[in-house]
Amino acid sequence: MTKTVKEHLIKSLAPGQFVSGQLLGEALGISRTAIAKHVKALTEMGLDIYSVTGKGYKLAQPLNLLEKEKIISVLAASIDTKGNHNSLPLVEVHSLIDSTNDYLMRRLPNQLSQGQVCLAEYQSAGRGRRGRQWISPFGSQIYLSMYWYLEQGLSAAMGLSLVTALAVSDAVKAHSDIQVQLKWPNDIYLDGVKLAGILIDLEGQALEPSHSVIGIGLNLHMPEDAGKLIEQKWTDLQSHSNVEIDRNALSAQLIACLQQRLTQYQQSGLAPMLDEWHNHDAFLDKRVKLITGDRTTHGICRGVNNQGALLLEVNGQLQLIYGGEVSLRMDE
Repeated sequence: MTKTVKEHLIKSLAPGQFVSGQLLGEALGISRTAIAKHVKALTEMGLDIYSVTGKGYKLAQPLNLLEKEKIISVLAASIDTKGNHNSLPLVEVHSLIDSTNDYLMRRLPNQLSQGQVCLAEYQSAGRGRRGRQWISPFGSQIYLSMYWYLEQGLSAAMGLSLVTALAVSDAVKAHSDIQVQLKWPNDIYLDGVKLAGILIDLEGQALEPSHSVIGIGLNLHMPEDAGKLIEQKWTDLQSHSNVEIDRNALSAQLIACLQQRLTQYQQSGLAPMLDEWHNHDAFLDKRVKLITGDRTTHGICRGVNNQGALLLEVNGQLQLIYGGEVSLRMDE
């Protein structure tokens, strides 16, 4: 009931007009006091709602809510235009969810189809890498996860984060004509700070067919209060765009580009994409430091190889770094 009430309030408030608390209560069969409590909970999720006596509740700015039908329509046109052979994936859109990755992982393996997508307006338990929380304010970003079956087993998962980063680059460029930078192993940068992150969850054995869930968190229009909770420097796409970002159209573009890149990776591996990666590598040929637990290694980033490993030059010798609990940063 609580989730249903919140979803009804969100849809009522989304157009940006005043909505009477009395009428909302009557429609839902609850008191005005209960409505006030739910509105307070929505503000804690990142929605900027204010009230005026005699008028009711109003959003400071109208919400451009995700709409499944719009996403599928744009996606169908995008896939047809590109002339590829990918089928239209199943797409789910949720208002409130714990984590889009967790939602798909709970449905492994029999309740998912190849390329199935989960999108959400808000995550109560969004995850980043290394156990970090992914700050997920309501209705202002893109939180997207896709299921992808790995026929060759977990060994094929090595390059997934790089392939996904290229897909994000493709989608942002196509939608807003903005070129992002890529940072090994799982970040997308814009003007030197973080714009988006990638989280890959895996299940299976090294040499047997396995399962992956690929999560993307893309900052579109970060509310000021939510931005204060983020521990590292960040930016959002709207701050760099002269036109309003259409969340539905960009979500569809992300799905299409990710499906296309994953199919290419499945057929040809990472090697044909390496030049594109290096063209947009934020740290290529720059001094960096690699942090693994308490250990810090200083070197020069020389790009990545066709298995997705970082090429780190240390004292004239090339080391291959295959990911794990590591963090790559500029060495200033």
